[in-house]
Amino acid sequence: MADTLQQETEGARRTAPDLRDIGAALAALPEADLLRLRAIARLRARSLPGGMSWSDLLHEAVLRALAGTRPWPPDVPLPAFLVGVMRSLCDEQWRRHRRQDAVFIPDDAAASSDPERTFAAREALADIHRLFASDDTAMKVITGLIGGMGAEAIRRHYNLTDLEYDTTRRRIRRRMLRHGLARSWP
Repeated sequence: MADTLQQETEGARRTAPDLRDIGAALAALPEADLLRLRAIARLRARSLPGGMSWSDLLHEAVLRALAGTRPWPPDVPLPAFLVGVMRSLCDEQWRRHRRQDAVFIPDDAAASSDPERTFAAREALADIHRLFASDDTAMKVITGLIGGMGAEAIRRHYNLTDLEYDTTRRRIRRRMLRHGLARSWP
């Protein structure tokens, strides 16, 4: 039994690339492969939101490979693996950008001098928007509240009755409490 376990462990070591193997493979890459990786990074970073440069994209891909957060499959050539990591990083960047664009932040909150608070507010609002995306009435009330409107203004603007507004506010509060988002909900 112990021999079988030792054989399996040795077999796993032979098939899974070690971090030093990745470093050695990177150092051994031919100049043509490095040039291709740079060209692909330039193409992918050209339209990226958030100002990520091609060198940042390539370096992040290499860093994640070396750190082991993106494991290198043994049957994939290193350049193809790094191209895949860059593609994944670009997708991640676009998802983050779309999520932030979908969230409305009032002008006074966007001008905050504390980027951590601004980021936390954006994340909280994105969670709230996702939670109520299929509830039109709740989204109207939430949008009004985020915009600084009072209850009467929201009712008038969205043609809601007192009962609809109050029922929607209770529904919003209950759902947010269930999902742990109601710490500072009005």
